[in-house]
Amino acid sequence: MKSILFRQLAVVRIVFLALCCCLLLPGYLSAQCTVFKPVAVNEARIRSLTAELETRYKTTIAALPAANRKDYEAIYKERWENIKSILDKQEVYTAPFAQSYLDKIAKTIIAANPVLKEEKLHLFFSRSAVPNASFIGEGVILFNMGLFSTLSDESQVAFVLCHELAHYYLRHSDNSISRYVTTMNSKEVQSELKQIKNSEFNKKTQLEKLMKGISFDSRRHSRDHESEADSMGLVFLSRTNFDLNAAITTLELLDNVDEDTLDAAKALQKLFDAKNYPFKKKWISKKEGLLGGHAVLEKDEALADSLKTHPDCRRRIQTLQPFVKAVPQNNRLANPIDKNTFDSLRITFRYEPIAYEFEREHYTRSLYAAIKQLGDFPEDPFLITQIGKIFNSCYDAQQEHTLGKRIDLPAPQNSSGYNTVLQMVQNLYAADFPAIGFNFLEQYQTKFGNCTVFNTELEKARQRYK
Repeated sequence: MKSILFRQLAVVRIVFLALCCCLLLPGYLSAQCTVFKPVAVNEARIRSLTAELETRYKTTIAALPAANRKDYEAIYKERWENIKSILDKQEVYTAPFAQSYLDKIAKTIIAANPVLKEEKLHLFFSRSAVPNASFIGEGVILFNMGLFSTLSDESQVAFVLCHELAHYYLRHSDNSISRYVTTMNSKEVQSELKQIKNSEFNKKTQLEKLMKGISFDSRRHSRDHESEADSMGLVFLSRTNFDLNAAITTLELLDNVDEDTLDAAKALQKLFDAKNYPFKKKWISKKEGLLGGHAVLEKDEALADSLKTHPDCRRRIQTLQPFVKAVPQNNRLANPIDKNTFDSLRITFRYEPIAYEFEREHYTRSLYAAIKQLGDFPEDPFLITQIGKIFNSCYDAQQEHTLGKRIDLPAPQNSSGYNTVLQMVQNLYAADFPAIGFNFLEQYQTKFGNCTVFNTELEKARQRYK
């Protein structure tokens, strides 16, 4: 009787364990394949913000001086159209948890600097991968995800915000507009313009020479303004409990942030050299010049620095160092707000720009960003799925004769790595896209075969590959 009872209990135990496995295994597999999903845009928030900022823009226009009013209106209109374009493209990140965190850091800075308390400011994260932050007018400061994800601590975040708050507080954009309008309407410039208009030859050359000295872009600050914003920003930062050394470490990071260290040719061959569809060197080959090669130009250090997103960083560091050393560092913290949220956002912001570029149908930008991230996270299901999705989408666009609108072309201003990826996309035939995409995804089928989004792209590639 006991033996029968033991056998029955054993059977029950086995059935129980089997049921547990059936119940737990999908969850376990799912845990192995947690795919990043972009946060949905809060369109109602974007509409509300657009209406609010447009009202502020109209107030700005109404307060412009009567003298040269049309010139002022033209520039402020251009600035507003840039802001509205950013909102229309849904570049502003509306996730509440991220906005709350950014607001918390901003409020800490503003609370320590009473001169900022009366200012009407809007600070947002931008889904742009460009490593930058900017004051764009009408009280709006954008902090690009491409910059945030490269920073090391909250104090660096705070210094970037202090720098942009300084641009706003010092009215750099408005002062630049005023100087430009005043200069353009001065007797001296108007006289020169009249002479150029009446001259018989080289009008274009003369005009370019004149405008070079007084050119204005309402969305950028001069180098002098950058140094002023550094200094004022450091004053703002010094009144908080953030680490002042962050000013130096941030500028050191920005000095090299534009460098592209990816060996794209090697990365592409490693990623897309499948057993059933081997990598072909002709995919990344480029046509040489008519004489069989290109001249090697000497490196112009001054020009190279001027083309940086953040020029003059070494000089700016030297300017700030004496102040940083003079201020006591007691009770200052690198991460006084919420380090866990900071770390979480850094990870999220590695992915969001990739998804955003794809949403905007900038396929090659999304592809290159995904390939770069894959170097650090070689088995990330989102990145792998995204690359397959891009190849599927490129094929579809080519069939619709719209691929040219969704990819960039190789150009001198691009990094060499990005140009290599662009060259490959240019060189591929229609059939190559699904073939590369399918064979790339297929090698991960065992690992990510339980992921719905992965399987969707794999099946799309399979159907197109046939």
